[in-house]
Amino acid sequence: MDMEIKINSSDSIHEAAKQFIAAMGDNTVFAFYGKMGAGKTTFIKAVCEELGVTDVINSPTFAIVNEYRSDETGELIYHFDFYRIKKLDEVYDMGYEDYFYSGALCFIEWPELIEELLPGDAVKVEIEESEDGSRVMRF
Repeated sequence: MDMEIKINSSDSIHEAAKQFIAAMGDNTVFAFYGKMGAGKTTFIKAVCEELGVTDVINSPTFAIVNEYRSDETGELIYHFDFYRIKKLDEVYDMGYEDYFYSGALCFIEWPELIEELLPGDAVKVEIEESEDGSRVMRF
């Protein structure tokens, strides 16, 4: 996949989320790379909302993973944040394979910390902040 989506402002994030969803295809595991504050959580939240999740969507600070369900399709979505992982044992202990290979959508923040555990078909999504405050996503 080779695609670029530009997000000019927070107003256009849902439009970008729609474009992203249209481009997802059959892929289920998406690894989001970007600096702290680049907008990974905000974008994942917009994608979940566009997919029909009405729960409150937060970064899974303490739990490592949050589980959402689309009210429209009943589809399961897992949102991971590996920022606080100290060692890979923690990821083995949580049974990461059950999530990554479940066929459910998986959105992963800080995947660089668990790189060797990512499925081979995980889609790498890079989010960069431009000087004007806009964001560019490449995947």
